[in-house]
Amino acid sequence: MKQYLLSVHFVEGAPTPSDEETQTMFRETGRINDDMQAAGAWVFGGGLTSPDSATVVRVDNGTATMSDGPFAETKEHIAGFWVIKCADLDAALAWAERCAAACGPVEVRPFDDLSQA
Repeated sequence: MKQYLLSVHFVEGAPTPSDEETQTMFRETGRINDDMQAAGAWVFGGGLTSPDSATVVRVDNGTATMSDGPFAETKEHIAGFWVIKCADLDAALAWAERCAAACGPVEVRPFDDLSQA
């Protein structure tokens, strides 16, 4: 079975969901997590803190430097993700559709062949 990354995108400047909408998103995401686990598709998943909590580590000529903030200056950031295993891209897209309905845009990317071992 191939593994896929399903990443949830947060769009900076988008309206903030109400408390009720947030609770609905959490509830629906929990159901999807349960269904993924029951189907044997779940590998790992989690939500991330805001991009301003990020630290970028770079190594240049053997010397590490660290900077606060996200790696890229962008309006979209990864808010959370799942790693799933399924038979093919169509199956991964079916999971992504459920995920997107629960919590917003989801990008689907297969892991490369070297990562499948």
